[in-house]
Amino acid sequence: MQNTIHFVLQAKGGIGKSFVSTLLAQHIINETGTVSCFDTDQENTTFEHYKALSVQHVVVTGQSRLIDPKKFDSLMETLLTEAGNFVIDTGANTFSNLLAYIVENEVFALLRQARKAVYVHTIVGGGDTLADTANGFYAIAQKVSGARIVLWFNEHFGDIKTAEGKPFTETQAYRQSAGRLSGTVTLYRRNPATFGEDIRKLNTKRHTIVQALGSPDYSLMEKQRIRNFSHDVFGQLRALRW
Repeated sequence: MQNTIHFVLQAKGGIGKSFVSTLLAQHIINETGTVSCFDTDQENTTFEHYKALSVQHVVVTGQSRLIDPKKFDSLMETLLTEAGNFVIDTGANTFSNLLAYIVENEVFALLRQARKAVYVHTIVGGGDTLADTANGFYAIAQKVSGARIVLWFNEHFGDIKTAEGKPFTETQAYRQSAGRLSGTVTLYRRNPATFGEDIRKLNTKRHTIVQALGSPDYSLMEKQRIRNFSHDVFGQLRALRW
């Protein structure tokens, strides 16, 4: 994995974009030793607060606090001119503007010309979040060209099934977009009283997996569950077609 750029995009807030960004960044560190991270969320800068990842916050608002698309230029300058691997987390407040900027300026084609491999990571959640996140996935798959798509399923919110009980992978939205995928990663629903509380603790403290496993703040069994969770997710990431 060299000279890769990973955009984490989804219109719906609170679906786990920052958590996916942290997992992705940690995987890249595990595989290559280093990664450069950027947080474009203008309100909830969760990704930036993971100090171990040295995340840089990208300010894209002007004095009026409205999104100024031209402020994405400096980020693109970095992506185009610097070597290495990059993870860019987007907030719900910047999603539409960044996606429009990418399409209007043919960003992915430009990055490919600079010999960058570009990936878009998007999330589909279960339960009540399925309809909105499925629409977001479909919109991304239809509008974005020149980037490979990695689809993350987040079972934290419930089964990835429609109201009629049909698995999302059997829906028209998925089938029409499946050819664009490099693969899928599933954040499986686990026991909320054990794994769920441990992951919540990990997120609240803004710790990476390595930090948690080396910290006295976690019990031996908490570390065991976090280790098992990370082996599962990182194993799925290693199996993708990069």
